[in-house]
Amino acid sequence: MGIIERMRLDGKKIFVTGGARGIGKSVATAFAEAGADLAIVDLDIEEAVKTAEELEKNNKIKAIAIQADVTKPEDVDNMMLKILDAFGRLDVAFCNAGICMNIPAEEMTFDQWKKVIDINLTGVFLTAQAAGKVMLKQGSGSIINTASMSGHIVNVPQPQCSYNASKAGVIQLTKSLAVEWATRGVRVNCISPGYIGTELTLNSPSLQPLIQQWNEMAPLKRMGKPEELQSICVYLAGDTSSFTTGSDFVIDGAFTAI
Repeated sequence: MGIIERMRLDGKKIFVTGGARGIGKSVATAFAEAGADLAIVDLDIEEAVKTAEELEKNNKIKAIAIQADVTKPEDVDNMMLKILDAFGRLDVAFCNAGICMNIPAEEMTFDQWKKVIDINLTGVFLTAQAAGKVMLKQGSGSIINTASMSGHIVNVPQPQCSYNASKAGVIQLTKSLAVEWATRGVRVNCISPGYIGTELTLNSPSLQPLIQQWNEMAPLKRMGKPEELQSICVYLAGDTSSFTTGSDFVIDGAFTAI
């Protein structure tokens, strides 16, 4: 069997948080194209249903939609019950849900700080923990967390200290879980995208001046595309990455290299 065949995900069961749109939907699409069955998890259940139906229609896979708030342990537990009821097992978790608030640190309220940390860091912990419990019993599994190049650098000109701190936390959380579970069959890695031109980002009038500045600063003079994150996630989800754990993959067009 060649490398292309060995990178297929046929029969694997995967959940994607924040999977209804943007990066989550793009990566979920790649998982489906590689043969995996999917649970699309999102607060927006209507969009999650649309995405699941689209993936089922376009690929010979099973896809379900689950509404969940990743900051609530009871929602995450319920999510896992639905996944196991539908699929019987869990092979891959893409813990991707996240938000950003551009607010000067001296003006940020505690509630604003807490919301970003709760979704971006605590939400990743809760979903990775839930996935890990199932995978540890199975003796196998791969967890992929979405961090950011913002966990490595301080973005400018926008003020986003809570986002930067949360994503740095995701990177260290990923490494910590990887070490704890290394001998028990569960791998944990994260991706750190640079500026990615999702539909939401590109259509936001308030972000247009920032996008222009980001592109001027970027070595490639452009934002990344959601599909440019697909192949690394398919690799991390599959068996060919069996020696890869505790790693952070920066996909930023060399933005952090300058």
